[in-house]
Amino acid sequence: MAVGKEIRTKIKSVENTKKITKAMEMVAASKMRKAQERMKASRPYSQKIINIIGHFSQSNPEYRHTFMNDYPDAPNVGIIVVSTDKGLCGGLNTNVFRHVLTKIQEAESKGKKIKAVAIGNKALNFLSRIDVNILSSYCQVSDKPQPEKLNASIRPLLNSYEKGELEKIFVFFNKFINTMTQNPVTDVLLPLTTKEMKTINNYSWDYVYEPESHELIDGLVLRYVETVTHQALVENIASEQSARMVAMKAATDNAGNVIEELKLVYNKTRQAAITKELSEIVAGAAAV
Repeated sequence: MAVGKEIRTKIKSVENTKKITKAMEMVAASKMRKAQERMKASRPYSQKIINIIGHFSQSNPEYRHTFMNDYPDAPNVGIIVVSTDKGLCGGLNTNVFRHVLTKIQEAESKGKKIKAVAIGNKALNFLSRIDVNILSSYCQVSDKPQPEKLNASIRPLLNSYEKGELEKIFVFFNKFINTMTQNPVTDVLLPLTTKEMKTINNYSWDYVYEPESHELIDGLVLRYVETVTHQALVENIASEQSARMVAMKAATDNAGNVIEELKLVYNKTRQAAITKELSEIVAGAAAV
């Protein structure tokens, strides 16, 4: 019964794996609910500040922030890649990286170089493998990202844009749709004039600033950039937990199917061994 022993060992191994994937599925489900709550709570504020910037794009402010300027002749393109710190979440990161590669190839075909910010271990490893100039990174994000660390990580890229060294800044992340669907998104962060803003009521907006226009606009534009980046990160975290829960559920189901198949093979092997022993006993008795 050496073969039967090997099969029993395999069954035990797969059962242990099934216990692990089931536990990871339950943990991901718990984290997913909390991540979705944080993501949904931040969406109204994010949408409101995007609307305000949309109004600015339709106005003629007496002061223009550098983030509103275009630099078509700049030698570089900036990218912010948001990923997970850990794996076991299906093709979540791969889908985003595919968009990143497309954008990098498009920029390089125009003679542009890439300056990048990596958010998450997977993004850092990916950008390092393809030999991209990484200005900064923010890893070990955890389920509750710290805005201070996030803002500090994107600051070098913003400084480069203010100096006119970047044509555009793109942010790549997974947008949470529902538990089963997470869409990879490529969004233009800067310049603000290239952002697709919907015209509201078909008229231009204008403002009276108090005390100074540059103080209010500087603070508002910077808050907009930080808010959009933070929203991208919390969307990606919610997508990560959803994708991990689905992946671990699929792994648990597959482990159960493998166990059933191994048990069937074991029973057939055991039955064949018993039949062989009975045949040998009958043959021996007949010989006597």
